[in-house]
Amino acid sequence: MEIKNKKEICRNWNLYVITDLAMAAPRNYIQIIREVLMGGANVVQIRDKTTPFEELIEVGLKIKPMFEEYGASLIVNDNPYLAKEIDADGAHLGQEDMPVDIAREILGANKIIGLSTHTKAQAIHAMFLDVDYIGIGPIFPTSTKKSEYAPLGIPMLQWMSREIKLPFVPIGGINGDNIKEVCLNGGTAPAVASAIMKSDNLTETTRELIRTIKETKGRNP
Repeated sequence: MEIKNKKEICRNWNLYVITDLAMAAPRNYIQIIREVLMGGANVVQIRDKTTPFEELIEVGLKIKPMFEEYGASLIVNDNPYLAKEIDADGAHLGQEDMPVDIAREILGANKIIGLSTHTKAQAIHAMFLDVDYIGIGPIFPTSTKKSEYAPLGIPMLQWMSREIKLPFVPIGGINGDNIKEVCLNGGTAPAVASAIMKSDNLTETTRELIRTIKETKGRNP
C-alpha cells in the first residue's frame, strides 16, 4: 500500500462493518468475516474488549488471508499493537486511546489510522493529525456502544461534508431504515454493527445494505 493511496482506499470503502461476537453468536470470527466479505463489505473493524490478546492474534492471523483474498481492509479497534502483530491494514483509535503519533510510531507510515470524533472541534482537530479517516457519531441513538455524547443527527453529517476534508465514517444507530438518509447527507462508508451482527443472514444483510448505499450514492454523486 503506497502512502499516498491510503486516504483513497478509505474513500472507496462501501460499508464499514464492526464485529460483535456476542451479537453474532453462535458464529465465530471465521464465520462472521467470511459471511460479511461474501456480502461485499470491503472494510471490517475487529472490535473486541473481552477476548485475550493472544487469542486475538491467533484469530487475526487466520482471518488476514480472507481479507487479502477479497481485497478488503482489516482494521483493529483500539489496539495498534494487535494490528501490528497480525499485519492488519490499520487501527482505529478513540478519543481516550493512545495519541495518534504514538500509534503511528507503532504501525508505521503505510498503515491506515482512524480516529473517532464526536464534536465539530474534535473533527477539525483531527484534520491536523496524522490520521487517514475519522469516525463521526453517534449519528442516531444506539445501544451497541455507550457514549457520553448525545446523538448528532443528520445536520452534523451535512456540516462534515462542507467542512472536513478527510474521509469520514458516520457511526451510531445506522440500520436498513435510515442508511439511505445517511448516504444522502454525506460520509464515506456508513458504519454498522448490530444491523448486521444481529441478522440471521449476515451475507444477505450486508449485500442489501451495500445495494442501498450504491443506489443512493448513484443518484446523488
